[in-house]
Amino acid sequence: MSSPAIPGGTGMFTGFTKLCKGLAVVLIAGHIVVQIVPPALDYLALIPAKTIPFAWNLITAGYVEQTIAGVVASTLFLLLTGKVLEPVWGSKEFLKFIFIVNFLTSVCVFITAIALYYITRQESYLYAPISGFQAVLSGFLVGIKQIIPDQELSPLRIRAKWLPSLLLLFAIVVSFFIEDWIKYLPTTIFGVYMSWIYLRYIQRKPETKLKGDPSDDFSFSSFFPEFLRPVIDPIASIFHRLLCGRSETTTEAQGYTLGGGSSLPGSDPIEASRRRERGARALEERLAAERLAAARSAEDAPDNV
Repeated sequence: MSSPAIPGGTGMFTGFTKLCKGLAVVLIAGHIVVQIVPPALDYLALIPAKTIPFAWNLITAGYVEQTIAGVVASTLFLLLTGKVLEPVWGSKEFLKFIFIVNFLTSVCVFITAIALYYITRQESYLYAPISGFQAVLSGFLVGIKQIIPDQELSPLRIRAKWLPSLLLLFAIVVSFFIEDWIKYLPTTIFGVYMSWIYLRYIQRKPETKLKGDPSDDFSFSSFFPEFLRPVIDPIASIFHRLLCGRSETTTEAQGYTLGGGSSLPGSDPIEASRRRERGARALEERLAAERLAAARSAEDAPDNV
């Protein structure tokens, strides 16, 4: 099966897809709007006390960065990860993933803020504006974990499958020392979890007409170190049966399962393996093209002096 072509150029900062460029414009425009018209933040950001009746902020909040650092980091990360994920998923699925993860994360953050208010009676949970692209960016790391889990990132010497876990660990640790980071913690946590839920149980593969990724390498416990998995697996299996037991029974009758670990031979886990192979080949081809372009630039440099 041929690997998806990598669109655009070959350098690290070239070859960005049109969809990612368009989304980058949305992020930049959202930041400019709230800087020029500060009251717009009250209508675009997620403010739990105002979500009813301003329910649209469950959608708009994810695309509004309040700081320059935030919009720069989000834009760059979107463009770079989009070159890996969009060719494998396709533009339609890539956009669908962004919308669903952003919306579900906003709903979870809204519910959490309301619950914290009733527990603590602190009104800051109701009126603090929450916004940013962190949930989707976290979800992109989960997508990379799924398609190229064993790909080693050269500068860091870290396998791609550990990126979401390291991000969560970093966000939790930093929030203890930098107070402003606490407001990003819920969106990061829910972004990782909602994206895993979507990719694990909901995402439909057109080539097989199946849903989800039941492989062991993408189980909930795969986000944790080996020594913790005997503890995590029984807990995860309880929630899996509660949330997906009915759909699992239905799909098993069709010859495959959406379960956390046990799946029938020849079913969706094989397709999931093929998808990861396609992702790995796509990334390897792009990296090889970038190295070739860099070598050509080095050869041409003396001629331009």
